[in-house]
Amino acid sequence: EPDVTIVSGLKDTVVFEGDDVTFRCQVSHENARDVEWKLQDVALQNNEMNEISVEKGKVHTLTLRKVTEQDVGTVTFRVGCHTSTA
Repeated sequence: EPDVTIVSGLKDTVVFEGDDVTFRCQVSHENARDVEWKLQDVALQNNEMNEISVEKGKVHTLTLRKVTEQDVGTVTFRVGCHTSTA
């Protein structure tokens, strides 16, 4: 299985409290496994506050809904041994 790498990493984003924010990370191969999103070193799950999806097979997205001051911090995307942070 080929090593999946990050082609286009996360970008720092400023957002106002109560707004939604979306982070995107493009990987080199479709159907990448061993993918993880974190906020402040806490693993995120797909739920009503965090929408995790994949567009066109390679673009992984994380949308944080109605962010609050507690959501301030580092967002991390990891695939295999490669990471990107914002």
